Amino acid sequence: MKGSNIGELEELILLVVGVLYDGAYGVSVLKEIKDQTGREVNISAVHAVLNRLEEKGFLKSEMGGSSSTRGGRRKRNYYLTSTGRQTLDQVRSVRERLYSQLSPLGSYQFSS
Repeated sequence: MKGSNIGELEELILLVVGVLYDGAYGVSVLKEIKDQTGREVNISAVHAVLNRLEEKGFLKSEMGGSSSTRGGRRKRNYYLTSTGRQTLDQVRSVRERLYSQLSPLGSYQFSS
């Protein structure tokens, strides 16, 4: 397994693949990111991140069957691995721990 650190887009894509469960492929991930976050992401970036996450062992993939709606082309389906889920759980834990240490909003004192 390559490095276990992930960036924001990698985290987002891992989450979306987990949400989509058995329906995760490049275009569905792109659409779900847009629907869930309003964020515009380039399909090439999505494919690059999916490949990188698979190299790290956080995702696995397999080729699906061809369909007439796709002009006979097959699509690559992605699935969250247990390592990917553990990584997401770890990222969430760190974020929650840090977030819980924030001072309440408005309590910051600034001097002029």
